[in-house]
Amino acid sequence: MTEDRRRSFWAWGWADRLPDDDERRELKARIEGMLGFPERPLLDYPTLEDVSMPTPAIDPPFAFCTTDSRERALHTYGKGYRDLVRGFHGDYTNAPDAVANVETEDDIEDLLAWAADNGVAVVPFGGGTSVVGGVECDGDGYAGVVSLDLREMDAVLEVDDTSRAARIQAGATGPEIQEGLADHGLQLRHYPQSYEFSTFGGWVATRAGGHFATRYTHIDDFVESVRAVTPSGTLETRRLPASGAGPDPNRFLLGSEGAFGVITEGWARVQPRPPYRSRATVRFDDYWDAVAATREIAQARLQPANCRLLNAEEAMLNELAFDGSHLLLLGFESTDATGVPRESLSRALAIAESHGGTWDDATHEDRTADEGSDREGEEGEWRSSFMEAPYMFNALVSMGVLVDTFETAVTWESFPDLHRALEANVGAAMNEQCGAGFLSCRFTHVYEDGPAPYYTLLAPADVGNELEQWRAIKRAASDTLDEHGATITHHHAVGRVHREHYHREAPDGYLDALRSMKRTLDPEDIMNPGALL
Repeated sequence: MTEDRRRSFWAWGWADRLPDDDERRELKARIEGMLGFPERPLLDYPTLEDVSMPTPAIDPPFAFCTTDSRERALHTYGKGYRDLVRGFHGDYTNAPDAVANVETEDDIEDLLAWAADNGVAVVPFGGGTSVVGGVECDGDGYAGVVSLDLREMDAVLEVDDTSRAARIQAGATGPEIQEGLADHGLQLRHYPQSYEFSTFGGWVATRAGGHFATRYTHIDDFVESVRAVTPSGTLETRRLPASGAGPDPNRFLLGSEGAFGVITEGWARVQPRPPYRSRATVRFDDYWDAVAATREIAQARLQPANCRLLNAEEAMLNELAFDGSHLLLLGFESTDATGVPRESLSRALAIAESHGGTWDDATHEDRTADEGSDREGEEGEWRSSFMEAPYMFNALVSMGVLVDTFETAVTWESFPDLHRALEANVGAAMNEQCGAGFLSCRFTHVYEDGPAPYYTLLAPADVGNELEQWRAIKRAASDTLDEHGATITHHHAVGRVHREHYHREAPDGYLDALRSMKRTLDPEDIMNPGALL
Protein backbone atom coordinates (compact mmCIF):
# COMPACT_ATOMS: atom_id res chain seq x y z
CA MET A 1 0.00 0.00 0.00
CA THR A 2 1.39 3.40 -0.93
CA GLU A 3 1.61 6.16 1.62
CA ASP A 4 -1.15 8.19 -0.07
CA ARG A 5 -3.45 5.17 -0.02
CA ARG A 6 -3.90 4.91 3.71
CA ARG A 7 -7.06 4.46 5.69
CA SER A 8 -8.41 7.63 7.25
CA PHE A 9 -7.55 7.66 10.95
CA TRP A 10 -11.01 9.00 11.92
CA ALA A 11 -13.43 8.38 9.04
CA TRP A 12 -14.70 5.58 6.87
CA GLY A 13 -12.46 4.32 4.09
CA TRP A 14 -9.46 5.67 2.23
CA ALA A 15 -8.16 9.06 3.27
CA ASP A 16 -7.81 10.16 -0.36
CA ARG A 17 -11.50 9.44 -1.02
CA LEU A 18 -12.92 11.77 1.60
CA PRO A 19 -15.24 14.23 -0.19
CA ASP A 20 -13.36 17.45 -1.02
CA ASP A 21 -14.69 20.93 -0.27
CA ASP A 22 -16.52 21.28 -3.58
CA GLU A 23 -18.24 17.93 -3.08
CA ARG A 24 -19.11 18.85 0.49
CA ARG A 25 -20.60 22.18 -0.57
CA GLU A 26 -22.71 20.39 -3.17
CA LEU A 27 -23.90 17.86 -0.58
CA LYS A 28 -24.58 20.65 1.91
CA ALA A 29 -26.79 22.49 -0.58
CA ARG A 30 -28.60 19.25 -1.43
CA ILE A 31 -29.32 18.44 2.22
CA GLU A 32 -30.49 21.96 2.99
CA GLY A 33 -32.65 22.16 -0.13
CA MET A 34 -34.04 18.62 -0.31
CA LEU A 35 -34.63 18.13 3.41
CA GLY A 36 -35.27 21.73 4.41
CA PHE A 37 -32.56 21.74 7.10
CA PRO A 38 -31.25 25.07 8.40
CA GLU A 39 -27.91 26.20 6.98
CA ARG A 40 -25.18 23.81 8.01
CA PRO A 41 -21.56 24.76 8.80
CA LEU A 42 -18.68 23.45 6.73
CA LEU A 43 -16.08 22.37 9.28
CA ASP A 44 -12.46 21.48 8.51
CA TYR A 45 -11.50 17.83 8.56
CA PRO A 46 -9.33 16.93 11.58
CA THR A 47 -5.66 16.08 11.39
CA LEU A 48 -3.71 13.65 13.55
CA GLU A 49 -2.24 16.67 15.36
CA ASP A 50 -5.77 17.50 16.58
CA VAL A 51 -6.05 14.18 18.41
CA SER A 52 -6.12 13.96 22.21
CA MET A 53 -4.76 10.56 23.26
CA PRO A 54 -3.44 9.27 26.60
CA THR A 55 0.12 7.99 26.97
CA PRO A 56 0.26 4.19 26.65
CA ALA A 57 -0.09 2.47 30.03
CA ILE A 58 1.66 -0.70 28.83
CA ASP A 59 4.34 -1.75 26.36
CA PRO A 60 3.84 -5.40 25.36
CA PRO A 61 7.13 -7.36 24.97
CA PHE A 62 6.46 -8.48 21.39
CA ALA A 63 8.00 -7.31 18.13
CA PHE A 64 4.56 -7.45 16.46
CA CYS A 65 3.19 -4.81 18.86
CA THR A 66 3.35 -1.06 18.32
CA THR A 67 2.40 2.04 20.29
CA ASP A 68 2.48 4.31 17.22
CA SER A 69 -0.08 7.11 17.62
CA ARG A 70 -1.60 6.73 14.17
CA GLU A 71 -2.02 2.98 14.62
CA ARG A 72 -3.64 3.54 18.00
CA ALA A 73 -6.01 6.11 16.51
CA LEU A 74 -6.95 3.76 13.65
CA HIS A 75 -7.82 1.04 16.17
CA THR A 76 -9.78 3.13 18.66
CA TYR A 77 -13.24 3.16 17.11
CA GLY A 78 -15.45 1.47 14.57
CA LYS A 79 -17.40 3.46 12.00
CA GLY A 80 -20.75 4.22 13.62
CA TYR A 81 -22.05 7.78 13.93
CA ARG A 82 -20.80 8.26 17.49
CA ASP A 83 -17.39 6.91 16.41
CA LEU A 84 -17.13 9.37 13.53
CA VAL A 85 -18.18 12.28 15.76
CA ARG A 86 -15.62 11.49 18.45
CA GLY A 87 -12.93 10.93 15.84
CA PHE A 88 -13.84 14.16 14.06
CA HIS A 89 -13.53 16.13 17.30
CA GLY A 90 -10.22 14.47 18.18
CA ASP A 91 -11.45 12.57 21.24
CA TYR A 92 -9.32 9.42 21.49
CA THR A 93 -9.64 8.92 25.23
CA ASN A 94 -10.38 5.22 24.68
CA ALA A 95 -7.42 4.57 22.39
CA PRO A 96 -5.82 1.14 22.92
CA ASP A 97 -2.42 1.29 24.57
CA ALA A 98 -0.89 -0.88 21.85
CA VAL A 99 -1.75 -2.57 18.57
CA ALA A 100 -0.70 -6.16 17.91
CA ASN A 101 -0.26 -6.93 14.20
CA VAL A 102 -0.16 -10.70 14.55
CA GLU A 103 0.87 -13.00 11.71
CA THR A 104 0.34 -16.48 13.17
CA GLU A 105 -1.74 -18.34 15.72
CA ASP A 106 1.43 -18.67 17.81
CA ASP A 107 1.55 -14.87 18.01
CA ILE A 108 -2.03 -14.86 19.25
CA GLU A 109 -1.41 -17.57 21.82
CA ASP A 110 1.64 -15.73 23.17
CA LEU A 111 -0.25 -12.45 23.38
CA LEU A 112 -3.27 -13.95 25.15
CA ALA A 113 -1.09 -15.77 27.69
CA TRP A 114 0.82 -12.57 28.45
CA ALA A 115 -2.41 -10.54 28.64
CA ALA A 116 -4.06 -13.02 31.02
CA ASP A 117 -1.01 -12.97 33.32
CA ASN A 118 -0.85 -9.17 33.34
CA GLY A 119 -4.54 -8.19 33.46
CA VAL A 120 -4.56 -6.68 29.95
CA ALA A 121 -7.74 -6.55 27.86
CA VAL A 122 -7.51 -7.80 24.27
CA VAL A 123 -9.88 -6.57 21.56
CA PRO A 124 -9.88 -8.49 18.23
CA PHE A 125 -9.86 -6.09 15.28
CA GLY A 126 -10.57 -7.02 11.66
CA GLY A 127 -11.55 -4.22 9.31
CA GLY A 128 -12.67 -1.86 12.06
CA THR A 129 -16.07 -1.35 10.41
CA SER A 130 -18.25 -2.06 13.46
CA VAL A 131 -21.11 0.40 13.94
CA VAL A 132 -22.09 -0.87 17.41
CA GLY A 133 -18.97 -0.27 19.49
CA GLY A 134 -17.65 -3.76 18.84
CA VAL A 135 -13.94 -2.85 18.72
CA GLU A 136 -13.83 -0.19 21.43
CA CYS A 137 -12.75 -0.80 25.04
CA ASP A 138 -12.23 1.81 27.74
CA GLY A 139 -9.94 -0.52 29.72
CA ASP A 140 -11.56 0.26 33.07
CA GLY A 141 -10.26 -2.23 35.62
CA TYR A 142 -7.44 -3.48 33.37
CA ALA A 143 -3.74 -2.69 33.28
CA GLY A 144 -4.17 -1.70 29.64
CA VAL A 145 -5.80 -2.56 26.31
CA VAL A 146 -4.30 -4.19 23.23
CA SER A 147 -6.06 -4.09 19.87
CA LEU A 148 -5.35 -7.41 18.15
CA ASP A 149 -5.22 -6.77 14.41
CA LEU A 150 -5.56 -9.86 12.18
CA ARG A 151 -5.08 -8.15 8.82
CA GLU A 152 -1.72 -9.90 8.23
CA MET A 153 -3.54 -13.23 8.33
CA ASP A 154 -5.28 -12.60 5.02
CA ALA A 155 -4.86 -15.65 2.78
CA VAL A 156 -7.16 -18.14 1.10
CA LEU A 157 -5.22 -21.16 2.38
CA GLU A 158 -6.93 -24.01 0.60
CA VAL A 159 -9.72 -24.65 -1.93
CA ASP A 160 -11.75 -27.85 -2.18
CA ASP A 161 -13.08 -27.66 -5.74
CA THR A 162 -14.99 -30.92 -5.37
CA SER A 163 -17.01 -29.79 -2.35
CA ARG A 164 -16.91 -26.12 -3.37
CA ALA A 165 -15.43 -24.85 -0.12
CA ALA A 166 -12.45 -22.71 0.81
CA ARG A 167 -10.31 -22.37 3.92
CA ILE A 168 -9.94 -18.65 4.60
CA GLN A 169 -7.90 -16.76 7.19
CA ALA A 170 -9.77 -14.35 9.43
CA GLY A 171 -7.99 -11.19 8.23
CA ALA A 172 -8.89 -11.57 4.55
CA THR A 173 -11.10 -8.79 3.16
CA GLY A 174 -13.79 -9.27 0.54
CA PRO A 175 -11.55 -8.32 -2.40
CA GLU A 176 -8.71 -10.51 -1.09
CA ILE A 177 -11.04 -13.50 -0.84
CA GLN A 178 -12.29 -12.79 -4.36
CA GLU A 179 -8.72 -12.68 -5.66
CA GLY A 180 -7.78 -15.86 -3.84
CA LEU A 181 -10.66 -17.78 -5.40
CA ALA A 182 -10.40 -16.31 -8.92
CA ASP A 183 -8.11 -19.02 -10.34
CA HIS A 184 -10.68 -21.62 -9.32
CA GLY A 185 -13.56 -19.78 -11.01
CA LEU A 186 -15.28 -19.47 -7.63
CA GLN A 187 -16.52 -16.70 -5.33
CA LEU A 188 -17.72 -16.49 -1.75
CA ARG A 189 -20.45 -14.08 -2.89
CA HIS A 190 -20.94 -12.42 0.49
CA TYR A 191 -21.24 -8.68 -0.11
CA PRO A 192 -21.84 -6.52 2.98
CA GLN A 193 -21.69 -2.76 2.53
CA SER A 194 -18.27 -2.90 4.21
CA TYR A 195 -17.05 -5.51 1.68
CA GLU A 196 -13.92 -3.57 0.70
CA PHE A 197 -12.57 -3.30 4.26
CA SER A 198 -14.28 -5.81 6.52
CA THR A 199 -12.80 -9.26 7.05
CA PHE A 200 -13.89 -12.87 7.00
CA GLY A 201 -13.24 -13.19 10.74
CA GLY A 202 -15.23 -10.04 11.39
CA TRP A 203 -18.13 -11.37 9.33
CA VAL A 204 -18.17 -14.61 11.33
CA ALA A 205 -17.75 -12.86 14.68
CA THR A 206 -20.68 -10.53 14.00
CA ARG A 207 -22.95 -12.79 11.93
CA ALA A 208 -22.69 -10.21 9.15
CA GLY A 209 -25.45 -9.79 6.61
CA GLY A 210 -24.66 -9.81 2.92
CA HIS A 211 -26.19 -8.24 -0.18
CA PHE A 212 -28.54 -11.09 -1.10
CA ALA A 213 -32.15 -10.64 -0.05
CA THR A 214 -33.06 -14.30 0.38
CA ARG A 215 -31.36 -17.63 1.07
CA TYR A 216 -27.77 -16.39 1.57
CA THR A 217 -28.73 -13.55 3.91
CA HIS A 218 -25.97 -13.97 6.53
CA ILE A 219 -22.42 -15.30 6.64
CA ASP A 220 -23.96 -18.17 8.65
CA ASP A 221 -25.27 -19.60 5.39
CA PHE A 222 -21.74 -19.98 4.03
CA VAL A 223 -19.81 -21.18 7.10
CA GLU A 224 -18.82 -24.85 7.11
CA SER A 225 -16.42 -24.80 10.08
CA VAL A 226 -14.59 -22.30 12.30
CA ARG A 227 -11.29 -22.23 14.18
CA ALA A 228 -10.64 -19.92 17.14
CA VAL A 229 -7.85 -19.36 19.66
CA THR A 230 -9.10 -18.73 23.21
CA PRO A 231 -7.18 -18.05 26.43
CA SER A 232 -7.97 -21.66 27.40
CA GLY A 233 -6.95 -23.30 24.14
CA THR A 234 -7.92 -23.70 20.50
CA LEU A 235 -11.40 -24.62 19.25
CA GLU A 236 -11.99 -26.04 15.78
CA THR A 237 -15.29 -27.38 14.51
CA ARG A 238 -15.50 -30.26 12.06
CA ARG A 239 -16.07 -29.64 8.34
CA LEU A 240 -19.54 -30.95 7.58
CA PRO A 241 -22.30 -30.01 5.15
CA ALA A 242 -24.79 -30.46 8.01
CA SER A 243 -25.12 -32.27 11.33
CA GLY A 244 -27.80 -33.19 13.83
CA ALA A 245 -25.31 -33.91 16.60
CA GLY A 246 -26.42 -31.66 19.44
CA PRO A 247 -26.31 -27.85 19.52
CA ASP A 248 -24.20 -26.55 16.64
CA PRO A 249 -20.75 -25.41 17.88
CA ASN A 250 -20.42 -23.17 14.83
CA ARG A 251 -23.45 -21.25 16.02
CA PHE A 252 -21.69 -20.58 19.30
CA LEU A 253 -18.73 -18.93 17.56
CA LEU A 254 -20.89 -17.14 14.99
CA GLY A 255 -21.82 -13.83 16.59
CA SER A 256 -19.42 -14.26 19.51
CA GLU A 257 -17.84 -10.82 18.80
CA GLY A 258 -14.44 -11.76 20.21
CA ALA A 259 -15.86 -12.21 23.71
CA PHE A 260 -14.66 -15.82 23.98
CA GLY A 261 -11.59 -15.89 21.77
CA VAL A 262 -10.08 -14.92 18.44
CA ILE A 263 -11.49 -16.41 15.24
CA THR A 264 -8.44 -17.20 13.10
CA GLU A 265 -9.83 -19.04 10.08
CA GLY A 266 -12.72 -21.05 8.74
CA TRP A 267 -14.04 -23.12 5.88
CA ALA A 268 -16.73 -21.43 3.82
CA ARG A 269 -18.98 -22.65 1.02
CA VAL A 270 -18.12 -21.01 -2.30
CA GLN A 271 -19.75 -21.06 -5.72
CA PRO A 272 -19.28 -20.01 -9.34
CA ARG A 273 -20.61 -16.66 -10.38
CA PRO A 274 -24.07 -17.03 -11.95
CA PRO A 275 -23.90 -15.69 -15.53
CA TYR A 276 -27.68 -15.72 -16.07
CA ARG A 277 -29.54 -12.79 -14.56
CA SER A 278 -32.88 -11.06 -14.88
CA ARG A 279 -33.93 -7.86 -13.15
CA ALA A 280 -36.53 -5.11 -13.09
CA THR A 281 -37.51 -2.09 -11.00
CA VAL A 282 -41.17 -1.93 -10.00
CA ARG A 283 -42.86 1.33 -8.99
CA PHE A 284 -45.77 1.61 -6.58
CA ASP A 285 -47.91 4.61 -5.70
CA ASP A 286 -48.96 3.14 -2.35
CA TYR A 287 -46.37 1.89 0.16
CA TRP A 288 -48.55 -0.79 1.69
CA ASP A 289 -49.34 -2.20 -1.75
CA ALA A 290 -45.57 -2.46 -2.26
CA VAL A 291 -45.16 -4.21 1.10
CA ALA A 292 -47.94 -6.68 0.23
CA ALA A 293 -46.32 -7.45 -3.12
CA THR A 294 -42.93 -7.98 -1.49
CA ARG A 295 -44.42 -10.33 1.08
CA GLU A 296 -46.20 -12.39 -1.57
CA ILE A 297 -43.00 -12.66 -3.65
CA ALA A 298 -41.07 -13.83 -0.60
CA GLN A 299 -43.73 -16.36 0.30
CA ALA A 300 -43.90 -17.68 -3.28
CA ARG A 301 -40.41 -19.14 -2.65
CA LEU A 302 -38.98 -17.61 -5.79
CA GLN A 303 -35.78 -16.79 -3.87
CA PRO A 304 -34.78 -13.54 -5.58
CA ALA A 305 -31.15 -12.53 -5.10
CA ASN A 306 -32.36 -8.95 -4.83
CA CYS A 307 -35.74 -8.00 -3.40
CA ARG A 308 -35.06 -4.57 -1.98
CA LEU A 309 -38.04 -2.32 -1.27
CA LEU A 310 -37.23 1.39 -0.98
CA ASN A 311 -39.92 3.68 0.37
CA ALA A 312 -40.35 7.06 -1.29
CA GLU A 313 -38.02 8.80 1.16
CA GLU A 314 -35.27 6.23 0.60
CA ALA A 315 -35.72 6.46 -3.18
CA MET A 316 -35.43 10.25 -3.00
CA LEU A 317 -32.40 10.14 -0.68
CA ASN A 318 -30.59 7.93 -3.19
CA GLU A 319 -31.77 10.12 -6.11
CA LEU A 320 -33.64 7.25 -7.78
CA ALA A 321 -37.13 8.79 -7.74
CA PHE A 322 -38.51 12.19 -6.82
CA ASP A 323 -42.20 11.66 -7.62
CA GLY A 324 -43.18 9.89 -4.40
CA SER A 325 -42.86 6.42 -5.91
CA HIS A 326 -41.85 3.44 -3.81
CA LEU A 327 -39.37 1.20 -5.63
CA LEU A 328 -39.01 -2.57 -5.50
CA LEU A 329 -35.68 -3.68 -6.98
CA LEU A 330 -35.98 -7.28 -8.15
CA GLY A 331 -33.17 -9.51 -9.37
CA PHE A 332 -32.83 -13.22 -10.06
CA GLU A 333 -29.74 -15.19 -11.01
CA SER A 334 -28.70 -18.74 -11.87
CA THR A 335 -25.82 -20.86 -13.15
CA ASP A 336 -28.37 -22.84 -15.17
CA ALA A 337 -29.08 -21.83 -18.77
CA THR A 338 -32.67 -23.10 -18.71
CA GLY A 339 -34.23 -19.67 -18.28
CA VAL A 340 -34.87 -19.94 -14.54
CA PRO A 341 -34.19 -16.22 -13.80
CA ARG A 342 -36.54 -15.11 -16.61
CA GLU A 343 -39.33 -17.37 -15.40
CA SER A 344 -38.89 -16.35 -11.77
CA LEU A 345 -38.84 -12.64 -12.63
CA SER A 346 -41.92 -13.06 -14.80
CA ARG A 347 -43.79 -14.64 -11.89
CA ALA A 348 -42.61 -11.94 -9.46
CA LEU A 349 -43.71 -9.18 -11.83
CA ALA A 350 -47.13 -10.78 -12.17
CA ILE A 351 -47.44 -10.67 -8.38
CA ALA A 352 -46.28 -7.05 -8.29
CA GLU A 353 -48.77 -6.11 -11.02
CA SER A 354 -51.61 -7.62 -9.02
CA HIS A 355 -50.75 -5.12 -6.26
CA GLY A 356 -50.61 -2.09 -8.55
CA GLY A 357 -46.94 -2.22 -9.50
CA THR A 358 -45.68 -0.94 -12.85
CA TRP A 359 -42.28 -1.20 -14.51
CA ASP A 360 -40.37 -0.45 -17.67
CA ASP A 361 -38.55 -3.14 -19.61
CA ALA A 362 -37.03 -6.03 -17.68
CA THR A 363 -33.38 -6.79 -18.35
CA HIS A 364 -31.96 -10.26 -18.99
CA GLU A 365 -28.26 -11.16 -19.11
CA ASP A 366 -26.51 -14.19 -20.50
CA ARG A 367 -22.80 -13.55 -20.08
CA THR A 368 -19.97 -13.73 -17.58
CA ALA A 369 -18.52 -10.47 -16.31
CA ASP A 370 -16.91 -9.04 -13.21
CA GLU A 371 -19.26 -8.51 -10.32
CA GLY A 372 -21.07 -5.21 -10.70
CA SER A 373 -19.70 -4.35 -14.17
CA ASP A 374 -22.97 -5.07 -15.93
CA ARG A 375 -25.36 -3.31 -13.57
CA GLU A 376 -27.48 -0.62 -15.19
CA GLY A 377 -30.58 1.40 -14.37
CA GLU A 378 -31.95 1.85 -10.86
CA GLU A 379 -30.30 -1.32 -9.56
CA GLY A 380 -26.86 -0.20 -10.71
CA GLU A 381 -27.42 3.31 -9.37
CA TRP A 382 -28.64 1.86 -6.08
CA ARG A 383 -25.60 -0.40 -5.78
CA SER A 384 -23.25 2.52 -6.41
CA SER A 385 -25.09 4.68 -3.88
CA PHE A 386 -25.08 1.81 -1.38
CA MET A 387 -21.32 1.32 -1.54
CA GLU A 388 -20.52 5.06 -1.50
CA ALA A 389 -22.91 5.98 1.35
CA PRO A 390 -20.30 5.69 4.15
CA TYR A 391 -18.14 8.34 2.46
CA MET A 392 -21.19 10.62 2.38
CA PHE A 393 -21.66 9.98 6.12
CA ASN A 394 -18.11 11.27 6.70
CA ALA A 395 -18.98 14.52 4.94
CA LEU A 396 -22.30 14.90 6.75
CA VAL A 397 -20.57 14.65 10.12
CA SER A 398 -18.26 17.47 9.01
CA MET A 399 -21.25 19.75 8.37
CA GLY A 400 -23.15 19.12 11.57
CA VAL A 401 -25.67 16.59 10.29
CA LEU A 402 -26.67 13.76 12.60
CA VAL A 403 -26.78 10.70 10.35
CA ASP A 404 -27.29 7.13 11.50
CA THR A 405 -28.93 3.86 10.60
CA PHE A 406 -30.68 1.12 12.54
CA GLU A 407 -32.02 -2.17 11.30
CA THR A 408 -34.22 -4.97 12.58
CA ALA A 409 -36.36 -7.94 11.60
CA VAL A 410 -39.99 -8.54 12.51
CA THR A 411 -42.93 -10.63 11.35
CA TRP A 412 -45.05 -9.42 8.43
CA GLU A 413 -48.03 -9.24 10.79
CA SER A 414 -46.21 -6.89 13.16
CA PHE A 415 -44.40 -4.75 10.61
CA PRO A 416 -47.16 -2.16 9.92
CA ASP A 417 -47.56 -1.24 13.59
CA LEU A 418 -43.79 -1.22 14.11
CA HIS A 419 -43.17 0.98 11.06
CA ARG A 420 -45.81 3.53 12.06
CA ALA A 421 -44.51 3.60 15.64
CA LEU A 422 -40.94 4.17 14.46
CA GLU A 423 -42.00 6.99 12.17
CA ALA A 424 -43.87 8.60 15.08
CA ASN A 425 -41.39 8.00 17.91
CA VAL A 426 -38.11 8.55 16.05
CA GLY A 427 -39.64 11.53 14.25
CA ALA A 428 -40.71 13.04 17.57
CA ALA A 429 -37.27 12.45 19.09
CA MET A 430 -35.55 14.14 16.14
CA ASN A 431 -37.90 17.10 16.34
CA GLU A 432 -37.42 17.42 20.09
CA GLN A 433 -33.64 17.11 19.96
CA CYS A 434 -32.83 18.80 16.65
CA GLY A 435 -35.91 20.72 15.56
CA ALA A 436 -36.27 18.66 12.37
CA GLY A 437 -35.50 15.23 10.98
CA PHE A 438 -35.78 12.83 8.07
CA LEU A 439 -36.39 9.08 8.25
CA SER A 440 -36.32 6.62 5.35
CA CYS A 441 -36.75 2.85 5.13
CA ARG A 442 -35.69 0.01 2.88
CA PHE A 443 -35.94 -3.76 3.15
CA THR A 444 -32.45 -5.23 3.02
CA HIS A 445 -33.61 -8.84 3.30
CA VAL A 446 -36.97 -10.62 3.16
CA TYR A 447 -38.10 -13.91 4.61
CA GLU A 448 -41.31 -15.87 4.27
CA ASP A 449 -42.32 -14.82 7.78
CA GLY A 450 -41.10 -11.23 7.82
CA PRO A 451 -38.91 -8.42 6.44
CA ALA A 452 -35.64 -6.94 7.66
CA PRO A 453 -36.29 -3.17 7.47
CA TYR A 454 -33.32 -0.81 7.57
CA TYR A 455 -33.84 2.83 8.55
CA THR A 456 -31.70 5.87 7.80
CA LEU A 457 -32.16 9.05 9.82
CA LEU A 458 -30.79 12.54 9.31
CA ALA A 459 -31.22 15.61 11.49
CA PRO A 460 -29.52 19.01 11.91
CA ALA A 461 -27.18 18.56 14.88
CA ASP A 462 -25.94 21.05 17.42
CA VAL A 463 -22.18 20.81 16.92
CA GLY A 464 -20.60 19.91 20.23
CA ASN A 465 -23.83 18.39 21.51
CA GLU A 466 -24.24 15.71 18.81
CA LEU A 467 -23.79 12.66 21.02
CA GLU A 468 -26.41 13.73 23.57
CA GLN A 469 -28.88 14.27 20.74
CA TRP A 470 -27.92 10.95 19.15
CA ARG A 471 -28.39 9.01 22.40
CA ALA A 472 -31.95 10.29 22.82
CA ILE A 473 -32.89 9.45 19.22
CA LYS A 474 -31.16 6.06 19.34
CA ARG A 475 -33.01 5.17 22.55
CA ALA A 476 -36.35 6.13 21.01
CA ALA A 477 -35.65 3.78 18.11
CA SER A 478 -34.32 0.92 20.23
CA ASP A 479 -37.12 1.10 22.78
CA THR A 480 -39.70 1.06 19.99
CA LEU A 481 -38.14 -2.06 18.46
CA ASP A 482 -38.23 -3.78 21.84
CA GLU A 483 -41.83 -2.76 22.54
CA HIS A 484 -43.00 -4.25 19.25
CA GLY A 485 -41.14 -7.55 19.59
CA ALA A 486 -38.61 -6.78 16.86
CA THR A 487 -34.93 -7.69 17.16
CA ILE A 488 -32.46 -5.02 18.20
CA THR A 489 -30.31 -5.99 15.22
CA HIS A 490 -30.70 -8.15 12.15
CA HIS A 491 -27.07 -7.98 11.02
CA HIS A 492 -25.13 -5.18 12.71
CA ALA A 493 -24.29 -7.26 15.81
CA VAL A 494 -24.58 -6.32 19.50
CA GLY A 495 -21.26 -4.77 20.49
CA ARG A 496 -21.68 -2.27 23.29
CA VAL A 497 -24.31 -0.03 21.70
CA HIS A 498 -27.00 -2.76 21.53
CA ARG A 499 -26.02 -4.67 24.66
CA GLU A 500 -28.82 -3.38 26.91
CA HIS A 501 -31.57 -4.20 24.43
CA TYR A 502 -29.97 -7.52 23.47
CA HIS A 503 -30.15 -8.52 27.13
CA ARG A 504 -33.86 -7.69 27.10
CA GLU A 505 -34.32 -9.81 23.98
CA ALA A 506 -32.34 -12.91 25.01
CA PRO A 507 -33.67 -15.28 27.71
CA ASP A 508 -31.97 -14.84 31.10
CA GLY A 509 -31.00 -18.49 31.31
CA TYR A 510 -29.33 -18.29 27.91
CA LEU A 511 -27.28 -15.25 28.93
CA ASP A 512 -26.21 -17.11 32.08
CA ALA A 513 -25.09 -20.03 29.90
CA LEU A 514 -23.04 -17.66 27.71
CA ARG A 515 -21.41 -16.18 30.81
CA SER A 516 -20.57 -19.68 31.99
CA MET A 517 -18.98 -20.46 28.61
CA LYS A 518 -16.97 -17.25 28.81
CA ARG A 519 -15.69 -18.22 32.27
CA THR A 520 -14.58 -21.55 30.81
CA LEU A 521 -12.82 -20.17 27.73
CA ASP A 522 -11.73 -16.79 29.11
CA PRO A 523 -11.28 -17.24 32.87
CA GLU A 524 -9.46 -13.93 33.36
CA ASP A 525 -12.14 -12.03 31.38
CA ILE A 526 -9.63 -10.39 29.05
CA MET A 527 -11.43 -10.94 25.71
CA ASN A 528 -13.21 -7.82 24.42
CA PRO A 529 -14.74 -6.99 27.81
CA GLY A 530 -18.04 -5.15 27.58
CA ALA A 531 -18.98 -6.43 24.13
CA LEU A 532 -22.01 -8.72 23.92
CA LEU A 533 -22.01 -9.52 27.67
